Amino acid sequence: MQLTSLDWTVIAAYGVIALTLGLYFARRAGSETEQFFLGGRSMPWWLLGTSMVATTFSTDTPNLVTDLVRTGGVSQNWLWWAFLITGMCTVFFYARLWRRSGVLTDVGFYELRYSGRPAAFLRGFRAIYLGVFFNVMIMATVTLAAIKIGGVVLGASKYEVVLVAGTVTALYSATSGLWGVVVTDLLLFAIAMIGSFAAAYYAVAQPDVGGLSGLFANPALEGKLGLLPDFTDMRTATAVFIVPIAVQWWSTWYPGAEPGGGGYVAQRMLAAKDESHALKATLWFNVAHYALRPWPWIVVALASLIMYPTLESIQAAFPLVDPSIVRHDLAYPAMLVFLPSGLLGLVVASLAAAYMSTISTHLNWGASYMVDDCYRRFVAPAKDERHYVQVGRAATVGLIMLASIVSLWLENALQAFQILLQIGAGTGLVFLLRWFWWRINVWSELSAMVISFLVAIYFQFAHVALGFEAVDPSLQLVLGVLITSVGWVTVTFLTPPAQPDTLRTFHELIKPMGPGWRGAGLGLEPDPDAQGPSAAFLAWFLACVVVYGALCGTGYALYGQVGLSMACFAATAAAAVGLIKTFPRVGL
Repeated sequence: MQLTSLDWTVIAAYGVIALTLGLYFARRAGSETEQFFLGGRSMPWWLLGTSMVATTFSTDTPNLVTDLVRTGGVSQNWLWWAFLITGMCTVFFYARLWRRSGVLTDVGFYELRYSGRPAAFLRGFRAIYLGVFFNVMIMATVTLAAIKIGGVVLGASKYEVVLVAGTVTALYSATSGLWGVVVTDLLLFAIAMIGSFAAAYYAVAQPDVGGLSGLFANPALEGKLGLLPDFTDMRTATAVFIVPIAVQWWSTWYPGAEPGGGGYVAQRMLAAKDESHALKATLWFNVAHYALRPWPWIVVALASLIMYPTLESIQAAFPLVDPSIVRHDLAYPAMLVFLPSGLLGLVVASLAAAYMSTISTHLNWGASYMVDDCYRRFVAPAKDERHYVQVGRAATVGLIMLASIVSLWLENALQAFQILLQIGAGTGLVFLLRWFWWRINVWSELSAMVISFLVAIYFQFAHVALGFEAVDPSLQLVLGVLITSVGWVTVTFLTPPAQPDTLRTFHELIKPMGPGWRGAGLGLEPDPDAQGPSAAFLAWFLACVVVYGALCGTGYALYGQVGLSMACFAATAAAAVGLIKTFPRVGL
């Protein structure tokens, strides 16, 4: 693929603007850790929500969607669409609680909720477990996508992409802090959206595709277009729809869709001006992430089945690309060859923006764990604020180096997606209940993490050494959830709860809804002035209907199925009216 001088000019202009914005906030970020990691807790909802959308709009996301569509059809996207249920649960049950907690990171929650040395250990362990292991795996997946895009678009080797992209993003993240990341995300999101729509437009404009009507009538797409799986094939329907909707959303910890909120989503809620802004930010994030963005990626993925029907055809079109990374997810960057000069530069800039947005967020988030929950908590608790900021910048560099190394080992985005799902299987229920049930303790969380990790290791690696047959991924997930859930519940009742003073202090600060704290024997009752769970449940349900209705309505409109599209949008409108009426009852 040949980039013209106009393309390079567009890419260079984007780079200059992004780096200028990042450097503008460097001085503010260097003053203290709360500024560097939380922007002084003064950010508005629209900026935080857009930043979360930009973060999840990473270079690996369109590649993952393309992989899913090419291998199993549009309905395969329910593997991640199901996480909307988790996201909306976070909006109406947990966003206000996170902001109310006042912690610097979400793992700081552990010493607020639990007692003594076990709580301190869990805080440090979880910081390393998430901030290093999980975080590096996520960034490696994003970097792998950048490697594939760089190989197709620029003809660059994997080592060149890793070196250049990692260095630039680490420099930008280490200097600007969260304000720089979030403000730049606003620009990056706009560019990325324009780029994704442009890629979809020119994909369907190809003569071999023949526009939308030609695309959806092409025999190459037979069996790929259903928004729901074929329920006559119950094995597939169970794997891509029933298990995600019934089990996966509440049971599995996955970055960006953590049950009860966590990671960089919790970071954004903690950075909000107040509780209302935290709730609005997460609501906007979920609407934009699931309703606005998927279809341009899906359209490109479907068109790629016509232009590159097999892996061999992709390899033949790009003979210089490393054969070890030629998988179905490479079809997305392969479709960019059809963009005209100038617009190609904009789309490449949009993919660079997607990469920078995601990596910069994960670097800032992971560094916050390394500094506040490890270094300051256990190594050097009495240093000045500027010292901790410098340590955070050093941690940023270390994390990008680890992620770059792991990215050279991965082969495709779906591989990492399935590994992360399995490792987190069964832990989600702990994260949902720990706010509302006093009996959850530090051993509940530790046992859930350890058991889920061991089960994942068995399914991914140990069964081969032991000579057993591989288990279907959906069955792996269900078994992992069952084994982990039984394990942590048993441990919970065999171990003592947190100390009464800790439980009382937590309850007074958080004011959780519902009756789950009455059994503590401490006279802890729900706040009579707080919102009730019935309003939150109603808002949660209606918000899911709004987004799923819009998502499916858009799909049917593209397919030309007007009746189904109108029915979906009617459901969206009715649910939206009901949701707006519930806003005063949930604090909006």
